[in-house]
Amino acid sequence: MPRRPPSCSGHGHAFADFHPRVREGLVVGGRRGMLKAGLAGLAGLSVPGLLRHRAATAGGPGTAPPRSVILLWMTGGPSQIDTWDPKPDRPVENRGPFGTIATKLPGVRICEHLPRQAALLDRITLIRSVDARGSNHEPNTVFQTGNRAAEPRVNPQAKEYPAIAAVVARERGANRAGLPANVGFWRSPSHIAFGGALGQQYDPLQGNAAARLPVYDLVGNDTGRMAGGNLFTLPAGLDIERLADRRALLADLDRLRRGLDLAGTMAATDAFHRQAVEMLVGDEARRAFDLSLEPEAVRDRYGPHLWCRQALLARRLVEAGVTFVTLDLSYHTASGTWDNHGDNIPPYGGISRGLKPLLPLFDHLFTTLVLDLEERGLAERVLVIAMGEFGRTPTIGTQGSTDGRDHWPEVMSMALAGGGLRHGQVIGATDRQGGSIAERPVGPGDLAATLYRYFDVPLDTQYVDLQGRPRFAVEQGAPIAELF
Repeated sequence: MPRRPPSCSGHGHAFADFHPRVREGLVVGGRRGMLKAGLAGLAGLSVPGLLRHRAATAGGPGTAPPRSVILLWMTGGPSQIDTWDPKPDRPVENRGPFGTIATKLPGVRICEHLPRQAALLDRITLIRSVDARGSNHEPNTVFQTGNRAAEPRVNPQAKEYPAIAAVVARERGANRAGLPANVGFWRSPSHIAFGGALGQQYDPLQGNAAARLPVYDLVGNDTGRMAGGNLFTLPAGLDIERLADRRALLADLDRLRRGLDLAGTMAATDAFHRQAVEMLVGDEARRAFDLSLEPEAVRDRYGPHLWCRQALLARRLVEAGVTFVTLDLSYHTASGTWDNHGDNIPPYGGISRGLKPLLPLFDHLFTTLVLDLEERGLAERVLVIAMGEFGRTPTIGTQGSTDGRDHWPEVMSMALAGGGLRHGQVIGATDRQGGSIAERPVGPGDLAATLYRYFDVPLDTQYVDLQGRPRFAVEQGAPIAELF
Protein backbone atom coordinates (compact mmCIF):
# COMPACT_ATOMS: atom_id res chain seq x y z
CA MET A 1 0.00 0.00 0.00
CA PRO A 2 1.24 3.53 -0.68
CA ARG A 3 2.41 5.33 2.41
CA ARG A 4 1.59 8.93 3.26
CA PRO A 5 4.49 11.41 3.18
CA PRO A 6 5.91 12.49 6.54
CA SER A 7 4.83 15.77 8.05
CA CYS A 8 6.93 18.87 7.59
CA SER A 9 8.31 18.49 11.10
CA GLY A 10 9.68 15.05 10.38
CA HIS A 11 7.22 13.35 12.74
CA GLY A 12 4.31 11.57 11.07
CA HIS A 13 0.79 12.35 12.18
CA ALA A 14 -2.75 11.61 11.07
CA PHE A 15 -3.16 14.95 9.25
CA ALA A 16 0.01 15.02 7.15
CA ASP A 17 -2.02 15.10 3.95
CA PHE A 18 -3.33 18.56 4.83
CA HIS A 19 0.24 19.97 4.58
CA PRO A 20 -0.49 22.52 7.30
CA ARG A 21 2.72 24.44 6.81
CA VAL A 22 2.36 24.80 3.05
CA ARG A 23 1.18 28.27 2.09
CA GLU A 24 -1.78 28.30 -0.26
CA GLY A 25 -1.73 31.77 -1.82
CA LEU A 26 -2.79 34.54 0.57
CA VAL A 27 -3.34 32.42 3.67
CA VAL A 28 -2.11 34.77 6.39
CA GLY A 29 -4.98 35.04 8.84
CA GLY A 30 -7.23 33.07 6.49
CA ARG A 31 -9.78 30.70 7.90
CA ARG A 32 -8.54 27.68 5.94
CA GLY A 33 -4.96 28.32 6.95
CA MET A 34 -5.96 28.66 10.58
CA LEU A 35 -8.05 25.52 10.37
CA LYS A 36 -5.20 23.58 8.80
CA ALA A 37 -2.74 24.79 11.40
CA GLY A 38 -5.17 23.98 14.17
CA LEU A 39 -5.75 20.49 12.87
CA ALA A 40 -2.02 19.97 12.51
CA GLY A 41 -1.48 21.03 16.11
CA LEU A 42 -4.18 18.71 17.33
CA ALA A 43 -2.57 15.98 15.31
CA GLY A 44 0.60 16.47 17.32
CA LEU A 45 -0.60 13.73 19.64
CA SER A 46 1.99 10.98 19.48
CA VAL A 47 -0.31 8.55 17.74
CA PRO A 48 1.84 8.31 14.60
CA GLY A 49 -0.35 7.48 11.65
CA LEU A 50 -2.94 6.11 14.05
CA LEU A 51 -5.99 6.56 11.90
CA ARG A 52 -4.20 5.72 8.70
CA HIS A 53 -3.52 2.24 10.06
CA ARG A 54 -6.69 1.40 11.95
CA ALA A 55 -10.27 0.52 11.22
CA ALA A 56 -12.44 3.30 12.51
CA THR A 57 -15.30 2.47 14.82
CA ALA A 58 -17.63 4.76 12.89
CA GLY A 59 -21.19 3.80 13.55
CA GLY A 60 -20.22 1.57 16.45
CA PRO A 61 -21.26 -2.03 16.81
CA GLY A 62 -24.63 -3.00 15.42
CA THR A 63 -27.35 -5.03 17.01
CA ALA A 64 -25.76 -8.32 15.96
CA PRO A 65 -24.01 -10.28 18.73
CA PRO A 66 -20.34 -9.40 19.31
CA ARG A 67 -18.06 -11.61 17.24
CA SER A 68 -14.38 -11.51 16.35
CA VAL A 69 -11.84 -13.22 14.10
CA ILE A 70 -8.17 -13.94 14.71
CA LEU A 71 -6.42 -14.67 11.42
CA LEU A 72 -3.11 -16.51 11.78
CA TRP A 73 -1.55 -15.70 8.43
CA MET A 74 1.21 -18.20 7.59
CA THR A 75 3.08 -15.88 5.27
CA GLY A 76 4.73 -17.58 2.31
CA GLY A 77 2.32 -20.49 1.89
CA PRO A 78 2.66 -23.63 4.05
CA SER A 79 2.88 -27.05 2.43
CA GLN A 80 -0.47 -28.83 2.59
CA ILE A 81 1.20 -32.26 2.32
CA ASP A 82 3.60 -31.61 5.20
CA THR A 83 0.92 -30.22 7.55
CA TRP A 84 -2.80 -31.05 7.31
CA ASP A 85 -3.10 -33.25 4.19
CA PRO A 86 -0.31 -35.84 4.36
CA LYS A 87 0.10 -38.64 1.85
CA PRO A 88 1.84 -41.35 3.93
CA ASP A 89 1.48 -44.11 1.33
CA ARG A 90 3.17 -42.20 -1.47
CA PRO A 91 6.85 -42.32 -2.49
CA VAL A 92 9.17 -40.09 -0.46
CA GLU A 93 9.56 -37.54 -3.25
CA ASN A 94 5.83 -36.93 -2.93
CA ARG A 95 5.05 -37.55 0.76
CA GLY A 96 8.13 -35.70 2.01
CA PRO A 97 10.36 -36.41 5.03
CA PHE A 98 7.72 -36.37 7.81
CA GLY A 99 5.67 -39.15 9.30
CA THR A 100 2.01 -38.87 10.27
CA ILE A 101 0.02 -39.14 13.48
CA ALA A 102 -3.51 -40.28 14.29
CA THR A 103 -5.95 -37.60 15.43
CA LYS A 104 -9.06 -37.31 17.58
CA LEU A 105 -11.08 -37.85 14.39
CA PRO A 106 -11.15 -41.55 13.43
CA GLY A 107 -9.26 -42.23 10.22
CA VAL A 108 -7.82 -38.72 9.93
CA ARG A 109 -4.05 -38.30 10.12
CA ILE A 110 -1.92 -35.16 10.03
CA CYS A 111 1.80 -34.36 10.23
CA GLU A 112 3.67 -35.92 13.14
CA HIS A 113 4.97 -32.49 14.17
CA LEU A 114 1.44 -31.26 14.99
CA PRO A 115 0.57 -33.57 17.92
CA ARG A 116 -1.38 -30.98 19.90
CA GLN A 117 -3.61 -30.23 16.95
CA ALA A 118 -4.08 -33.95 16.41
CA ALA A 119 -5.35 -34.28 19.98
CA LEU A 120 -7.66 -31.31 19.51
CA LEU A 121 -8.99 -32.09 16.05
CA ASP A 122 -12.52 -32.75 17.30
CA ARG A 123 -12.67 -28.98 17.89
CA ILE A 124 -11.00 -28.00 14.60
CA THR A 125 -12.13 -28.00 10.98
CA LEU A 126 -9.61 -28.80 8.27
CA ILE A 127 -10.38 -27.70 4.72
CA ARG A 128 -8.18 -29.68 2.37
CA SER A 129 -9.63 -28.44 -0.92
CA VAL A 130 -8.94 -24.71 -0.96
CA ASP A 131 -8.61 -23.45 -4.54
CA ALA A 132 -5.84 -20.82 -4.48
CA ARG A 133 -5.56 -20.23 -8.22
CA GLY A 134 -4.71 -16.60 -8.92
CA SER A 135 -3.31 -16.06 -5.44
CA ASN A 136 0.21 -14.76 -5.00
CA HIS A 137 2.29 -13.06 -2.36
CA GLU A 138 3.93 -9.69 -1.94
CA PRO A 139 1.19 -8.62 -1.58
CA ASN A 140 -0.89 -11.40 -0.05
CA THR A 141 -4.25 -9.94 -0.99
CA VAL A 142 -6.39 -12.49 -2.85
CA PHE A 143 -7.57 -14.48 0.17
CA GLN A 144 -7.44 -11.54 2.58
CA THR A 145 -9.86 -9.68 0.29
CA GLY A 146 -11.79 -12.75 -0.89
CA ASN A 147 -11.34 -11.79 -4.53
CA ARG A 148 -9.13 -13.39 -7.20
CA ALA A 149 -8.90 -10.05 -9.01
CA ALA A 150 -7.07 -8.54 -6.04
CA GLU A 151 -3.63 -9.51 -7.37
CA PRO A 152 -1.57 -6.40 -8.18
CA ARG A 153 0.99 -8.30 -10.24
CA VAL A 154 -1.63 -8.87 -12.94
CA ASN A 155 -4.33 -6.28 -12.16
CA PRO A 156 -3.49 -2.56 -11.79
CA GLN A 157 -6.80 -2.01 -9.93
CA ALA A 158 -6.14 -4.79 -7.43
CA LYS A 159 -5.36 -2.40 -4.57
CA GLU A 160 -8.91 -1.06 -4.72
CA TYR A 161 -10.31 -4.32 -3.31
CA PRO A 162 -10.78 -3.88 0.43
CA ALA A 163 -9.68 -6.49 2.92
CA ILE A 164 -12.43 -8.62 4.43
CA ALA A 165 -11.33 -7.12 7.75
CA ALA A 166 -11.88 -3.62 6.35
CA VAL A 167 -15.40 -4.43 5.14
CA VAL A 168 -16.21 -5.92 8.54
CA ALA A 169 -14.78 -2.82 10.24
CA ARG A 170 -17.03 -0.59 8.17
CA GLU A 171 -20.16 -2.70 8.57
CA ARG A 172 -19.73 -3.78 12.19
CA GLY A 173 -17.26 -1.44 13.86
CA ALA A 174 -15.57 -2.46 17.08
CA ASN A 175 -17.39 -4.55 19.66
CA ARG A 176 -16.65 -1.88 22.27
CA ALA A 177 -16.26 1.89 22.07
CA GLY A 178 -12.73 3.21 22.49
CA LEU A 179 -11.14 0.27 20.64
CA PRO A 180 -10.19 -0.20 17.00
CA ALA A 181 -12.24 -2.59 14.90
CA ASN A 182 -9.32 -3.84 12.82
CA VAL A 183 -5.79 -4.55 14.13
CA GLY A 184 -2.87 -6.08 12.28
CA PHE A 185 0.61 -7.18 13.33
CA TRP A 186 2.78 -7.28 10.23
CA ARG A 187 6.41 -7.70 9.32
CA SER A 188 5.89 -6.00 5.96
CA PRO A 189 2.89 -4.13 4.52
CA SER A 190 3.05 -6.52 1.56
CA HIS A 191 1.91 -9.31 3.89
CA ILE A 192 -1.49 -7.83 4.68
CA ALA A 193 -4.51 -6.33 2.90
CA PHE A 194 -5.74 -2.81 3.62
CA GLY A 195 -8.86 -0.68 3.21
CA GLY A 196 -8.60 -0.22 -0.55
CA ALA A 197 -11.48 1.77 -2.01
CA LEU A 198 -13.12 2.00 1.41
CA GLY A 199 -10.43 4.42 2.48
CA GLN A 200 -7.52 4.42 4.88
CA GLN A 201 -9.83 4.90 7.84
CA TYR A 202 -10.52 1.16 7.52
CA ASP A 203 -6.87 0.12 7.38
CA PRO A 204 -5.75 -1.96 10.36
CA LEU A 205 -4.18 -0.24 13.32
CA GLN A 206 -0.60 -1.48 13.42
CA GLY A 207 -0.32 -3.57 16.55
CA ASN A 208 3.48 -3.62 16.37
CA ALA A 209 3.49 0.08 17.25
CA ALA A 210 0.87 -0.26 19.99
CA ALA A 211 2.44 -3.13 21.96
CA ARG A 212 5.92 -3.66 23.34
CA LEU A 213 7.27 -6.82 21.69
CA PRO A 214 10.58 -8.62 21.19
CA VAL A 215 12.51 -7.87 17.99
CA TYR A 216 13.46 -10.84 15.79
CA ASP A 217 15.84 -10.76 12.84
CA LEU A 218 14.96 -11.96 9.33
CA VAL A 219 15.72 -15.61 10.06
CA GLY A 220 13.96 -15.84 13.41
CA ASN A 221 16.67 -15.06 15.94
CA ASP A 222 15.65 -13.09 19.00
CA THR A 223 17.85 -9.99 19.04
CA GLY A 224 17.22 -9.37 22.75
CA ARG A 225 15.77 -5.96 21.98
CA MET A 226 12.21 -4.71 22.47
CA ALA A 227 10.28 -2.25 20.31
CA GLY A 228 6.88 -0.59 20.03
CA GLY A 229 4.44 0.32 22.74
CA ASN A 230 4.56 4.08 22.23
CA LEU A 231 1.46 4.50 20.06
CA PHE A 232 -0.68 5.80 22.92
CA THR A 233 1.99 7.95 24.55
CA LEU A 234 1.32 11.66 24.81
CA PRO A 235 4.22 13.88 23.70
CA ALA A 236 6.26 15.83 26.21
CA GLY A 237 4.41 18.84 27.54
CA LEU A 238 0.93 17.58 26.65
CA ASP A 239 -1.22 16.15 29.43
CA ILE A 240 -4.88 15.17 29.57
CA GLU A 241 -5.93 18.66 30.71
CA ARG A 242 -4.21 20.33 27.77
CA LEU A 243 -5.65 17.67 25.49
CA ALA A 244 -9.13 18.66 26.68
CA ASP A 245 -8.33 22.29 25.87
CA ARG A 246 -7.37 21.25 22.36
CA ARG A 247 -10.64 19.40 21.99
CA ALA A 248 -12.45 22.62 22.90
CA LEU A 249 -10.43 24.39 20.22
CA LEU A 250 -11.47 21.74 17.75
CA ALA A 251 -15.12 22.49 18.58
CA ASP A 252 -14.52 26.16 17.76
CA LEU A 253 -12.81 25.23 14.51
CA ASP A 254 -15.76 22.98 13.75
CA ARG A 255 -17.98 26.05 13.41
CA LEU A 256 -15.64 27.54 10.83
CA ARG A 257 -15.67 24.33 8.87
CA ARG A 258 -19.42 24.47 8.25
CA GLY A 259 -19.00 27.26 5.75
CA LEU A 260 -15.65 26.09 4.49
CA ASP A 261 -15.75 22.46 3.49
CA LEU A 262 -18.63 21.23 1.39
CA ALA A 263 -16.86 18.05 0.27
CA GLY A 264 -16.82 16.52 3.76
CA THR A 265 -13.07 15.88 3.86
CA MET A 266 -12.55 17.96 6.96
CA ALA A 267 -15.55 16.36 8.62
CA ALA A 268 -14.01 12.94 8.14
CA THR A 269 -10.70 14.23 9.50
CA ASP A 270 -12.41 15.62 12.57
CA ALA A 271 -14.10 12.27 13.14
CA PHE A 272 -10.77 10.47 12.94
CA HIS A 273 -9.21 12.94 15.35
CA ARG A 274 -12.02 12.56 17.87
CA GLN A 275 -11.57 8.81 17.77
CA ALA A 276 -7.81 9.21 18.28
CA VAL A 277 -8.44 11.42 21.28
CA GLU A 278 -10.94 8.95 22.71
CA MET A 279 -8.35 6.17 22.45
CA LEU A 280 -5.74 8.36 24.12
CA VAL A 281 -7.95 9.62 26.92
CA GLY A 282 -9.69 6.31 27.44
CA ASP A 283 -7.93 3.38 28.98
CA GLU A 284 -9.41 0.45 27.04
CA ALA A 285 -7.02 0.33 24.08
CA ARG A 286 -3.93 1.07 26.14
CA ARG A 287 -4.74 -1.74 28.57
CA ALA A 288 -5.60 -4.23 25.81
CA PHE A 289 -2.16 -3.79 24.24
CA ASP A 290 -0.29 -3.98 27.56
CA LEU A 291 0.96 -7.54 28.07
CA SER A 292 2.35 -6.65 31.49
CA LEU A 293 -1.24 -6.66 32.76
CA GLU A 294 -1.60 -10.32 31.86
CA PRO A 295 -0.91 -12.77 34.74
CA GLU A 296 2.60 -14.18 34.59
CA ALA A 297 1.24 -17.74 34.49
CA VAL A 298 -0.69 -16.97 31.32
CA ARG A 299 2.30 -15.30 29.69
CA ASP A 300 4.37 -18.36 30.56
CA ARG A 301 1.71 -20.62 29.11
CA TYR A 302 1.96 -18.88 25.74
CA GLY A 303 5.73 -18.53 25.95
CA PRO A 304 8.22 -15.76 25.16
CA HIS A 305 8.39 -16.20 21.38
CA LEU A 306 7.31 -13.17 19.35
CA TRP A 307 4.48 -15.01 17.56
CA CYS A 308 3.20 -16.44 20.84
CA ARG A 309 3.20 -13.00 22.45
CA GLN A 310 1.26 -11.69 19.47
CA ALA A 311 -1.23 -14.54 19.82
CA LEU A 312 -1.74 -13.62 23.48
CA LEU A 313 -2.22 -10.01 22.45
CA ALA A 314 -4.79 -11.13 19.88
CA ARG A 315 -6.74 -12.87 22.63
CA ARG A 316 -6.54 -9.77 24.82
CA LEU A 317 -7.72 -7.58 21.96
CA VAL A 318 -10.77 -9.63 20.97
CA GLU A 319 -11.67 -10.04 24.63
CA ALA A 320 -11.53 -6.26 25.03
CA GLY A 321 -13.68 -5.62 21.97
CA VAL A 322 -11.55 -5.62 18.78
CA THR A 323 -13.42 -7.24 15.90
CA PHE A 324 -10.67 -8.48 13.54
CA VAL A 325 -7.01 -9.23 14.34
CA THR A 326 -4.49 -10.42 11.75
CA LEU A 327 -1.12 -11.89 12.79
CA ASP A 328 1.60 -12.00 10.14
CA LEU A 329 3.52 -15.14 11.11
CA SER A 330 6.76 -14.28 9.39
CA TYR A 331 10.27 -13.26 10.31
CA HIS A 332 11.25 -12.20 6.82
CA THR A 333 10.01 -9.01 5.21
CA ALA A 334 10.00 -10.48 1.71
CA SER A 335 7.76 -13.37 0.64
CA GLY A 336 7.55 -14.89 4.11
CA THR A 337 9.00 -17.52 6.42
CA TRP A 338 6.64 -20.28 5.18
CA ASP A 339 7.93 -19.94 1.59
CA ASN A 340 9.95 -23.14 1.82
CA HIS A 341 11.54 -23.37 -1.62
CA GLY A 342 14.61 -25.28 -0.52
CA ASP A 343 17.68 -25.53 1.67
CA ASN A 344 19.81 -23.75 -0.91
CA ILE A 345 17.51 -20.72 -1.02
CA PRO A 346 18.19 -18.83 2.22
CA PRO A 347 16.59 -17.73 4.43
CA TYR A 348 13.59 -19.93 3.74
CA GLY A 349 15.03 -23.44 3.81
CA GLY A 350 13.24 -26.51 2.56
CA ILE A 351 10.84 -28.86 4.29
CA SER A 352 13.38 -30.37 6.70
CA ARG A 353 15.40 -27.28 7.60
CA GLY A 354 12.83 -24.58 6.89
CA LEU A 355 9.37 -25.91 7.70
CA LYS A 356 10.20 -28.43 10.42
CA PRO A 357 11.33 -25.86 13.06
CA LEU A 358 8.14 -23.86 12.49
CA LEU A 359 5.67 -26.68 13.09
CA PRO A 360 6.11 -27.31 16.86
CA LEU A 361 6.02 -23.55 17.45
CA PHE A 362 2.87 -23.16 15.37
CA ASP A 363 1.29 -26.24 16.96
CA HIS A 364 1.81 -24.73 20.41
CA LEU A 365 0.65 -21.26 19.38
CA PHE A 366 -2.53 -22.42 17.64
CA THR A 367 -3.71 -24.86 20.29
CA THR A 368 -2.80 -22.61 23.23
CA LEU A 369 -4.85 -19.83 21.70
CA VAL A 370 -7.84 -22.09 20.98
CA LEU A 371 -7.84 -23.59 24.47
CA ASP A 372 -7.37 -20.21 26.14
CA LEU A 373 -10.36 -18.83 24.25
CA GLU A 374 -12.42 -21.82 25.33
CA GLU A 375 -11.44 -21.50 28.98
CA ARG A 376 -12.32 -17.80 28.99
CA GLY A 377 -15.74 -18.43 27.47
CA LEU A 378 -14.81 -16.78 24.18
CA ALA A 379 -14.86 -19.78 21.83
CA GLU A 380 -18.47 -19.18 20.77
CA ARG A 381 -17.74 -15.65 19.59
CA VAL A 382 -14.12 -15.76 18.41
CA LEU A 383 -13.20 -17.61 15.21
CA VAL A 384 -9.55 -18.59 14.71
CA ILE A 385 -8.34 -19.18 11.13
CA ALA A 386 -4.90 -20.48 10.15
CA MET A 387 -3.88 -20.31 6.50
CA GLY A 388 -1.47 -18.91 3.94
CA GLU A 389 -1.77 -17.69 0.37
CA PHE A 390 -1.31 -21.00 -1.52
CA GLY A 391 0.02 -24.55 -1.18
CA ARG A 392 3.26 -26.21 -2.28
CA THR A 393 4.16 -28.57 -5.10
CA PRO A 394 3.36 -32.27 -4.58
CA THR A 395 6.92 -33.17 -5.61
CA ILE A 396 9.88 -32.09 -3.48
CA GLY A 397 13.30 -30.97 -4.72
CA THR A 398 12.11 -28.00 -6.77
CA GLN A 399 14.43 -25.22 -7.98
CA GLY A 400 17.45 -27.47 -7.57
CA SER A 401 16.94 -27.90 -3.83
CA THR A 402 17.16 -31.13 -1.86
CA ASP A 403 13.69 -31.06 -0.34
CA GLY A 404 12.01 -27.74 -1.08
CA ARG A 405 8.56 -27.28 -2.56
CA ASP A 406 7.65 -24.48 -4.96
CA HIS A 407 4.46 -22.37 -5.05
CA TRP A 408 1.34 -24.39 -5.87
CA PRO A 409 -1.88 -22.37 -6.23
CA GLU A 410 -3.83 -25.43 -7.40
CA VAL A 411 -4.71 -26.41 -3.85
CA MET A 412 -3.94 -25.65 -0.21
CA SER A 413 -5.24 -26.50 3.25
CA MET A 414 -6.49 -24.31 6.08
CA ALA A 415 -7.71 -24.81 9.65
CA LEU A 416 -10.50 -23.16 11.64
CA ALA A 417 -11.62 -23.36 15.26
CA GLY A 418 -14.13 -21.63 17.51
CA GLY A 419 -16.63 -18.98 16.50
CA GLY A 420 -19.57 -21.16 17.49
CA LEU A 421 -19.25 -22.98 14.16
CA ARG A 422 -19.49 -26.69 13.48
CA HIS A 423 -16.08 -28.34 13.90
CA GLY A 424 -14.57 -31.79 14.25
CA GLN A 425 -14.63 -32.38 10.49
CA VAL A 426 -12.56 -32.44 7.32
CA ILE A 427 -14.02 -30.59 4.36
CA GLY A 428 -12.91 -31.52 0.85
CA ALA A 429 -10.15 -33.79 -0.39
CA THR A 430 -7.23 -33.87 -2.81
CA ASP A 431 -6.05 -36.55 -5.23
CA ARG A 432 -3.52 -39.25 -4.30
CA GLN A 433 -0.57 -36.88 -4.72
CA GLY A 434 -2.12 -33.94 -2.86
CA GLY A 435 -1.72 -31.68 -5.88
CA SER A 436 -5.27 -31.36 -7.21
CA ILE A 437 -8.72 -30.93 -5.71
CA ALA A 438 -10.71 -34.17 -5.80
CA GLU A 439 -13.89 -32.90 -4.16
CA ARG A 440 -15.55 -29.81 -2.66
CA PRO A 441 -13.44 -26.86 -3.90
CA VAL A 442 -13.45 -23.76 -1.67
CA GLY A 443 -12.33 -20.47 -3.17
CA PRO A 444 -11.44 -17.02 -1.80
CA GLY A 445 -14.98 -15.77 -2.41
CA ASP A 446 -16.36 -18.64 -0.37
CA LEU A 447 -14.09 -17.68 2.54
CA ALA A 448 -15.24 -14.06 2.31
CA ALA A 449 -18.92 -15.07 2.17
CA THR A 450 -18.40 -17.36 5.17
CA LEU A 451 -16.88 -14.56 7.23
CA TYR A 452 -19.56 -12.07 6.25
CA ARG A 453 -22.27 -14.53 7.22
CA TYR A 454 -20.47 -15.17 10.50
CA PHE A 455 -20.47 -11.41 11.17
CA ASP A 456 -24.06 -10.97 9.95
CA VAL A 457 -22.87 -8.73 7.14
CA PRO A 458 -25.33 -9.07 4.21
CA LEU A 459 -23.80 -10.92 1.27
CA ASP A 460 -25.09 -8.24 -1.11
CA THR A 461 -23.13 -5.52 0.71
CA GLN A 462 -21.65 -3.01 -1.73
CA TYR A 463 -18.99 -0.33 -1.76
CA VAL A 464 -18.01 2.30 -4.32
CA ASP A 465 -14.68 1.84 -6.09
CA LEU A 466 -12.31 4.68 -6.98
CA GLN A 467 -14.03 5.13 -10.35
CA GLY A 468 -17.34 5.71 -8.61
CA ARG A 469 -18.81 2.33 -9.57
CA PRO A 470 -20.69 0.16 -7.09
CA ARG A 471 -19.12 -3.23 -6.35
CA PHE A 472 -20.26 -6.18 -4.31
CA ALA A 473 -18.05 -7.17 -1.40
CA VAL A 474 -18.62 -10.80 -2.50
CA GLU A 475 -18.40 -11.03 -6.28
CA GLN A 476 -18.26 -14.81 -6.52
CA GLY A 477 -18.69 -17.17 -3.61
CA ALA A 478 -21.05 -18.67 -1.07
CA PRO A 479 -20.76 -19.46 2.66
CA ILE A 480 -19.21 -22.82 3.48
CA ALA A 481 -22.42 -24.58 4.48
CA GLU A 482 -20.69 -27.35 6.45
CA LEU A 483 -19.59 -24.81 9.07
CA PHE A 484 -23.07 -23.57 9.95
